[in-house]
This record gives sequence, C-alpha cells and structure tokens, in this order.
Amino acid sequence: MSQGEAAGRGAAKPQDQGWAWMVLLAAMVLQGLTLGFPSYIGVFFTDLQREFQASNSETSWFPSIMVAVLHGGGPLCSILVKRFGCRFAVMLGGLLSGLGMVSSSFCKSITQLYLTAGLITGLGSCFSFQAGVTVLGYYFVRWRTLANAMASTGVSLGFTLWPLLSQYLLDEMGWRNTFLIFGGILLNCCVCGAIMRPIQLASGPLPQSAKPEEEPGSKAEEAQLSNGASPHHPTLQQHTKRTKCFQMLQKYLAFDIFCQNKGYQIYTIGVTWMMMGFSLPHIYLVPYAIHNGVEERKAALLISIIGIINIFIRPLTGLLSGHRVFTGRRIYLFSLAVLLCGLSNFICVISAEFSVLIVYCVILSIAMSGVGALTFQVLMDVVEMDRFSSALGLFTILESITLLIGPPLTGLLVDITSDFHYVFYNSSFFLISAALFMGVSFCVLEKKNKLKEASKAHLDNPSTYRYSEMSTEPKAESQFPLAAEYITSI
Repeated sequence: MSQGEAAGRGAAKPQDQGWAWMVLLAAMVLQGLTLGFPSYIGVFFTDLQREFQASNSETSWFPSIMVAVLHGGGPLCSILVKRFGCRFAVMLGGLLSGLGMVSSSFCKSITQLYLTAGLITGLGSCFSFQAGVTVLGYYFVRWRTLANAMASTGVSLGFTLWPLLSQYLLDEMGWRNTFLIFGGILLNCCVCGAIMRPIQLASGPLPQSAKPEEEPGSKAEEAQLSNGASPHHPTLQQHTKRTKCFQMLQKYLAFDIFCQNKGYQIYTIGVTWMMMGFSLPHIYLVPYAIHNGVEERKAALLISIIGIINIFIRPLTGLLSGHRVFTGRRIYLFSLAVLLCGLSNFICVISAEFSVLIVYCVILSIAMSGVGALTFQVLMDVVEMDRFSSALGLFTILESITLLIGPPLTGLLVDITSDFHYVFYNSSFFLISAALFMGVSFCVLEKKNKLKEASKAHLDNPSTYRYSEMSTEPKAESQFPLAAEYITSI
C-alpha cells in the first residue's frame, strides 16, 4: 500500500514537465527505429533477389510480413502493456528486433528471412512502437497533441537516415554484415525503454474498472450455482470460458462497434482497402529506379527525400488538423490526402528520369504526411474514446492483412508482365477508389444524420412555429453542441 500511495503522490509531478521531455525524446527515437525501419527494404531488394534467386513476388513477402506484423500485433502489445507495463514491452520489442536482424544475417533462403526479419523483427518493432506511443499518454496531458506531433517526426527521420545508411553499409560490407549491424542498432530500443520510467496515475476509478469486465461471467456462474450446478461442472466451465473469450474479443477487437457504428465501418473498410496500394511505392520505388538506369546511390536518396519533407510537413499537418475549424471534417482532409497519393503515382508512369522521380517524391511525401498525421485522429473522431483501444485493435489487424497481401500480389503481376508500371497503376487504383469511397460515404452519412436530427427536433418541438425568431435562438444554441458531438462520434 505504501508503494502505491507514493506512486500516487508523485503521479502528477512528471506530467508535461521534467522527465516527460526525456520520455518524448525516447519515443521520437523509437519511432525512427521502428516505423522508419522498413524504409530501407527497397535498397536491398535487388541484392536479395540475386542472392536467393527469388522473384519479385517472393522477395516482396519479406517486407510485407514485417510491415503487417508491425501493424497487426497491436492487440498482443496491449495485453503486454496492461500486464507488464510500457517499459517492459518496449525493451522486449528491442530484444526481439535485434535478435531478428542478427538471425537474418545467417539466413540461407528467402523463407528463413520471412521468419527472422519478417516475423520476429516485425513483432519486436510493434511492441516497441505501440508501447512507446502509449506511454506518451501517461506523461503528457496538457501538451499531448504537441508531444504526439513531435514524436511523429522520428518516423520522418527514420525515412531519411535508414536508406542512406543502408546504401553506404551495403556498398562497404554487403547485406549480411549490414543486417548484423542493424541488429545492434535496434537494440537501442532497450535503452529508450529504460528511459520510460513507469508512473501510476492517482485516480480512484482505475482499479475498479477491471471489475465490471468480470461481472457477466461471475453472474452466470452464480446463477448456475444457485440452481445447484457444481463449480467444476463441464457445462459451467465451458460457459465461463466462452464468456471470457467473448469479453476478450469485445475488449481488443471491437466487432460490436464495427456492426453498429456506420462511420467506423466505412473508415475501417476504406483504410483496409487503401493499404493494398499504400505501401507499394515504398517497396518498389528503388528497384524501379535502378531498373530504369538510375544509379543505386541516387535511387536510395529518393526515399530519403520523402523522409526529409515528412520531418517538416507531418507535425505541421497534425497541429493544423487539430484546430477546431476541422472538427468533424478531418475525414475529408484524410480522403483528399489519400486521393493526392493516388494521383501522384501517375508521375512515375510518365517518366523514370531522376529529376521526374524527385518531383514525384516531393508530392508523394506531402500527401503521405497528411495520411500519417490524420489516420488516428480521424479514428478518434469516429469512435468514442472509451472504446478507442478496442476499435484500434480491429482496425490495425484488418489493415495488416491487406498490407501483407498487397505487395506480393503486385510483385506477381510484375513477374508475369515484366513491367514495373503496374506497381504504380495498382497503387493508384486502390488509393483513388478508397479516397472516393470514404469521402462520398461520409458525405452521404452526414446528410442522413442531419436529416435525422432535423426530424427529431421537429418531433420534439412541434409548436416551435408559434414562437418568434428571437424566442427560438436559445433552444437552437442549446441543441448545437449535441448535434456537433453526434456528428464527430459517428
């Protein structure tokens, strides 16, 4: 009890000041080491193909598995964080990431690379990244939006530095030794985790919040016990297991929200479809440039250009979208950014000259900054915050599926046709169709909600026509916040 009381007394002191800014710096480095890490893959794509005599489709499974696990391991990371804390999850992730890359340097086949660099490193990166983002919510309250925007610059730094470092090490010592060095670099996630000292917020309801989750199972058990059933009866045990399993699914995979909340349903389907084409330029841009005669060092520089622009644009986009003017309208900004991503791909189809590819990278990076900064903000607008974590679990798992299958399917198409242009055709198709689907669907949904609100107001106040314009103004003002809240929590 004394330790809990001491933690409770010191809970408010670290927030928004002092050590919190060191935690923010650690979170920024973490995002560069984890989310920025897959940006190096295009640099090694051609060398891995030669080493293992693999096709484009076979080689692309390796980055697809890594990115899919990085996004889809969210529910498992949530369980780890809840049981052991953010620090443990980050440090475990660092160990797994380092172990995966060190093991990758000894791989004898491309399928072994799927397990080591794909699964193990991807899972480790997931633990470190998601736990690092979670801990910011504990250390920052007043400056939380700023902290998340600043931490996201770590991704851009990773996009900038990883390809340049990869190309230099590849030229100097080959891909196997480079992967070995990467394993050592990723162990720095453990250092970042050590900085994230656990703090326990002094709030009474937290310990009690776990009790209601056990009530359905306990009530059912009590009901059967009152009817004379033994606590060890097989039927009762099966019912209890089913109840607990259902509670876990409800907590980490929000199927009920998906069925009931139209806004969440539209957004999840749209982003899941979008992810089929979103990662394709990151994986195939460098091989495409090299295939068309661009020098390898210049080709690696293209990914770094995307990262450099992201450093400045992503936090700015995040801060601007947080303004109250965009409340309830962020989905349209997000759809516009996705549409711009899709349209920008046609630049690569026109020409593969280095100067044209630079223009493409500039436009793509601006659009990507909007997508990256708004993805989770829009999700927060669509669902209520008390169910956000479970909604996020289903959201990340579904998008990880399309992230997994998108690049290999496109690689198979390139193998069949021997034409890299299909990479950008595919990417544009998925991005543009997803943007139009989300934008139009939310526009229709918003109109329906406004009509419902208007009809409800008319039914609730059938005599409003008797009053003058002045007398109805206070009622309209009192209704407005409810309408605005309803629209943003669809």
